[in-house]
Amino acid sequence: MKKIEAIIRSSKFEAVQESLQEVGINFFTFYEVKGYGHQKSKNISYRGAVYDIGYIGRIKLEIIVSEEYVIAANTAIKEAAYTGEKGDGLILVTSVDEIMNIRTGLKNEASINK
Repeated sequence: MKKIEAIIRSSKFEAVQESLQEVGINFFTFYEVKGYGHQKSKNISYRGAVYDIGYIGRIKLEIIVSEEYVIAANTAIKEAAYTGEKGDGLILVTSVDEIMNIRTGLKNEASINK
């Protein structure tokens, strides 16, 4: 079992969601995050004062999948989120030791496939 975390541009969220659905991944958690990295934020001017917008808004996806879906999920995310510019995002894959569905008590692959 693997946990895939992807940080993507907000503008690419719908494309990534559709791409994941096409490979059979219909469930994930997502939330808005802010970060600072290689792509610098922009300054704006308002009434003569310059403001640093600060951190760049992104969407973070968290997906738990069995081993058989890892390559398909990574490919789907990469192809849908790609623009070729700095700030396209990151995909992180980590191992998951155990999962339990609270409602059913099922564990591991059975818990995420029900």
